[in-house]
Amino acid sequence: MKTHTIYKIYNNERGVSAVLIAILMLVFLGFAALALDLSHIFVAQNELHNAADAGALAGARFLYNDDGTAVNAGANQIAYDASLANISEKVPVEVNWTGGNTGDVQRGHWSFASKSFTANASLEPMVLWGVSSAELDANLNFINAVQVTTRREATPIVAYFARIFGIENFQRTATAVAYIGFAGTLAPGDVDAPIAICQQSVTDNPSATECGDFDIYDCNIGYMLSDGQEKNTAAWTNFTQPCDTADTGDIRDLLTCAEANPDKISLGSSIGATNGVVDAVIGHPTDNNLVDCWKNAKYDSNGDDVIDENDQSIDTDGDGMPDMPWNLTLPVVNCPDLKVSNCMETCGAVNVNVVWILEKENKIDDDAPYKMGNWSSDDPNGQVRWDSFVTHFALQKVNSEGDFEPATVANDGFKKKSIYFLPDCTPHELKGTSGGNNYGVLARIPVLVE
Repeated sequence: MKTHTIYKIYNNERGVSAVLIAILMLVFLGFAALALDLSHIFVAQNELHNAADAGALAGARFLYNDDGTAVNAGANQIAYDASLANISEKVPVEVNWTGGNTGDVQRGHWSFASKSFTANASLEPMVLWGVSSAELDANLNFINAVQVTTRREATPIVAYFARIFGIENFQRTATAVAYIGFAGTLAPGDVDAPIAICQQSVTDNPSATECGDFDIYDCNIGYMLSDGQEKNTAAWTNFTQPCDTADTGDIRDLLTCAEANPDKISLGSSIGATNGVVDAVIGHPTDNNLVDCWKNAKYDSNGDDVIDENDQSIDTDGDGMPDMPWNLTLPVVNCPDLKVSNCMETCGAVNVNVVWILEKENKIDDDAPYKMGNWSSDDPNGQVRWDSFVTHFALQKVNSEGDFEPATVANDGFKKKSIYFLPDCTPHELKGTSGGNNYGVLARIPVLVE
C-alpha cells in the first residue's frame, strides 16, 4: 500500500513537471520570437530614420538660394528625392508627398524653445539684424528647417515568429528635422583675411564675457580696428587651432586676398591671435600686404551674387584709391573687456565692409578719403573730409576706458595702420556649418535637430 502511494505521487509530480516544461517552452519561444522580431524592427526602423535624415538634410542644404535672399521652393523636391534614394530591407521607403508644402515633406520653422517644428510655405527670408535670437526663435515666419517623414506602411515590416501570436507585420514611420542656423564651424577658404572681429564690437553688449552673450547683432555702427592700444575691436589671427600666438610672418603668409584660412575653423575652439599695429602686414613693401588686397579688390558690380573676373574694381574711377566698400567674411571671437589675448574663443562668422585702411597719419590732407560708396567730399581740408566721412558711416573707436566714441580727428580716430569697417546688413553667401551665433551670416550646412 505504501509503495503504491509513493508511485502515485511520483507519477503526479512527473505530470506537473511536464506541464510546467511545456508552458516554459512556450514562454521561451515567445521571448525568442519577440527578441528576433524586435531586432528585425530595430534594423528596419533605423533604415527609415536614415532615409528621413538624408531627405531633411538634403532639403535644408538647399533651403535658401546662394546668398540667402529667398527661400527655395524646390527644397521640398530635393528632400523627397534624397529620401526615396534610400531603402529599408531592400524595400523602397515610402514618402507621401505629391508637391507643395504638405504631406511628408515640409519647409517651416524650428523653435529651440519649444523643440517643435511648424510647417510654413513662405518664401520670404527674414531680416536677421536688429532682432534678438529669442525673437527669431519665436517667429514662425523665419523659415529655417525641413521636416521629412518616411514610412513602411504599404510595404510593412514582415513579422517572423510573432505570427505565432497572430501578428503578420509591423507598420512604422520615422521623422527627421534638419535646421539651417548661423555660421559656426567654417570650412577652409570661408574666411577672406587673417582678421578676427570681436563679438563685443558687432553686438548690443560690449560688456559680454561669453560667446552668444548678447541680444542683437548690431550693424548700425562702424568700428575702427585698433592700432595696438589696450582696448580693441578686432584682432589679427593665424587661424591655428589649437592656438599658437600669431606672429607677423604667419599672418602675412595668409594674405591671399581671399579664402585665407587653409584649415577648418572649429566653433568654440580657441584661435591664435595678436593685437598691435603689425606694420608688415598692412603695408609690407615687397611681400603680401592688406593694402594691396584692398586696392585690387572687386565688388559685385553685375549683381550676380558672385565676385569674379566679370566684376569691377572697388576703385571705380581709377585714381588708385578704392571708393566702394571691400566686403569680407571674417571669424568672430570673444573679447572680454574688449581685450585681445593670444588664444580667443571662436563664436561664429560675420560679414563686414571695409570702408578705409589708413597707412599713415601725418598727411591727412592727402590720405583722408574723397569718396566712398554713397558719400563724397571735395573739401581740400583733410580733417574736414575725415570727420564728414566718420559722421556719414557712424564710425566709432574704442577708447582706453572701453567706451565707444566717434572716430573723429579730435578723438584721435585718424590713426595709422588702422582698418575702418562696418558690419554688413545685407544678405550674402552662406558660410560654414550651423551652430554659430547670429552675426548675420546664415550657414551653408544644416544639422539634424530631431
